[in-house]
Amino acid sequence: MIAISDYLTQQYESAMLKVASGERIQTALGESEQEMLATVIRYSESAKGVLTVLFTSLVYKVFHPKQDIRNHQDGIKNGYSGRTFDNRYITPFLKECKFPAMAESGWLTRSLEQKVPYNFDYPGAISPAELKASFLNLLNKVEIEEANCEQYLSYILQGLVIKRNKQKIDLAKPAALSINTILNLLEQHFYSPYTADGASRLPTLAFYAIYQCLLSEAKRFQGKVLLPLESHTSADSQSGRIGDIEVVDGQGRQFEAVEIKHGITISLQLVRDAYTKFQTTAVKRYYILSTAQYPKDKEWDDIQSEIQSIKNIHGCQLIVNGIVPSLKYYLRLLDNPFEFIDCYVNLLEDDAALKFEHKARWNHLISELR
Repeated sequence: MIAISDYLTQQYESAMLKVASGERIQTALGESEQEMLATVIRYSESAKGVLTVLFTSLVYKVFHPKQDIRNHQDGIKNGYSGRTFDNRYITPFLKECKFPAMAESGWLTRSLEQKVPYNFDYPGAISPAELKASFLNLLNKVEIEEANCEQYLSYILQGLVIKRNKQKIDLAKPAALSINTILNLLEQHFYSPYTADGASRLPTLAFYAIYQCLLSEAKRFQGKVLLPLESHTSADSQSGRIGDIEVVDGQGRQFEAVEIKHGITISLQLVRDAYTKFQTTAVKRYYILSTAQYPKDKEWDDIQSEIQSIKNIHGCQLIVNGIVPSLKYYLRLLDNPFEFIDCYVNLLEDDAALKFEHKARWNHLISELR
């Protein structure tokens, strides 16, 4: 049989995939069961013990299907030690996932530690009443109605992931990094494997942070205004914007714009589409930057020819480049690279398109710096 720690990891990864970026729980459970599980999730911060004991009971039942999990202590007839199982597996797992967790065990709560089975006349003062009713009903369904423990676990994990995604995380801001270290950090942050959508937003935030710094440092941008970032899902055609990042002059006219492509090779058609966006504006520079490799020689030549044609007709300097080379160039223009880190981290903390795993990954990468 699979190891318990491996099982928990599998269940967690499965829940992450189901939630992805939809922020909705996928389940085949009936409405009444969903309502009871939702109640446990809703009170998971204020009643961590109930969450922990229920989760422990469900996992134990998967591995010991003949055990009546309502008999949660060795001292109860036909019982088992829920606290020992929790201490060894469940609370460490909940802590590692940054889910609500007790300091040591859910059984270190007076309302849950009484040496009485968790049946409908359990005397523990679990509050509020709806939480106690949900907790005892769920355990009863498992034992009497043979409810599916793994469906319950999946629902709980998905709910906790969604709840965690809404929480604000304090992110690290290292103050003495070299430009090469910053670039390496950014590359790892951009290209790490993520379950949820949102990673394509990261390069845009990095360049927006660069522009936040440049507008206060570079003479070229004196008197210019950096427009707020649009929503990650906003289409340029609907918003009237010509790029992901835009700088305007004192009269509100487009001055400079940047289009960020994540994993998309720049093509001749992309260049033509960009020109369609800005051809009726007075924009001076327009960047198309991608995390993908450069196009092959023939298309690259065609792109350069098209760029020159646009320059001759419109006057805009259209620049095609890679994300990392461009970041390297811009970072060298800054007086203090920490200003960039400060801006980038602030954007990571506040951007609604990003999920917990994108932010947690940044802290993890910082923790590995030597």
